[in-house]
Amino acid sequence: MLRGTCHCGAAHWTLEGDPGSITACNCTLCCRYCTLWAYDYADERIRVAGPMSSYTRAGKETSSLEILFCPTCACVVAWRGLRLDAAGRRRIAVNVRLAAPEAVADLAIDHFDGLDTFDDLPRDGRCVRDLWF
Repeated sequence: MLRGTCHCGAAHWTLEGDPGSITACNCTLCCRYCTLWAYDYADERIRVAGPMSSYTRAGKETSSLEILFCPTCACVVAWRGLRLDAAGRRRIAVNVRLAAPEAVADLAIDHFDGLDTFDDLPRDGRCVRDLWF
């Protein structure tokens, strides 16, 4: 089980089982937040808890997700999909930078071009340790 917590400790997440590879995205939000994401579905393998505020991009009727952050220390905890999928599940990703470094250091990184093409980019062999430490 992986666990992550905001700086003040009020907001947190858990992820059960193997998180798989971690995504580094270059979109305008992820670059500013310096996030690294692990994905699943809300209230399945991923659970978020504690006080949360949210941000959804204003003026974008097509927004598909909201950013969840701690209202006290402002750490970005997760993003959560605004729509359910065909099976009634809600996609969610947690920010693995809130986990203990030693727990996530060896997880492989996948790069996603969320800025221009919305394509997965080729793997370059780096892991979380290479982007963090």
